[in-house]
Amino acid sequence: MRPLTEDETKAVFEKLANYIGKNIVHLIDRDEDDQYCFRLHKDRVYYLPLPMLHLATSVARPNLISLGTCMGKFSKSGKFKLGVTALDWLAKYAKYKVWVKPTGELPFLYGNHVLKAHLGRITEDTPEHQGVVVFSMADVPLGFGATARSTIQTRDLDPAGIVVFHQADVGEYLRDEETMF
Repeated sequence: MRPLTEDETKAVFEKLANYIGKNIVHLIDRDEDDQYCFRLHKDRVYYLPLPMLHLATSVARPNLISLGTCMGKFSKSGKFKLGVTALDWLAKYAKYKVWVKPTGELPFLYGNHVLKAHLGRITEDTPEHQGVVVFSMADVPLGFGATARSTIQTRDLDPAGIVVFHQADVGEYLRDEETMF
């Protein structure tokens, strides 16, 4: 495991800022007793507590599979893609949120976009193409995506119109379990 380079850090923080905005400082500036850091291991970015990092130094790199929370991975072209494993942190600090009705939960968990007919609520003043976290009506985080329309445009949309483009959901734990780690 190694620290992120400046370009890698910039790519990770830009992607995270799309979903949590200025709340990204809550990931970085923490209490003295609760320090966390970002580390890169085999093209995957991990977010982990410092005491766990110190314990991991005794494990050889080829034997280390995963450590902390996998926030995402870098593609071969150098772009950063957020993974569904980062959902807990995104849901905790999300700036914009979307709630889906119970009838829309399963279609979203199967990898489909959120339609206007499935929309329960949306955060006010959500802009177009903004990263949002998708919740059930019981406030359970289901995944995340990008808005297709702003909140104002959503009101005039027909029921079959797309509100949120799907990017990741918790159903991936079952669909992609062979390639997840």
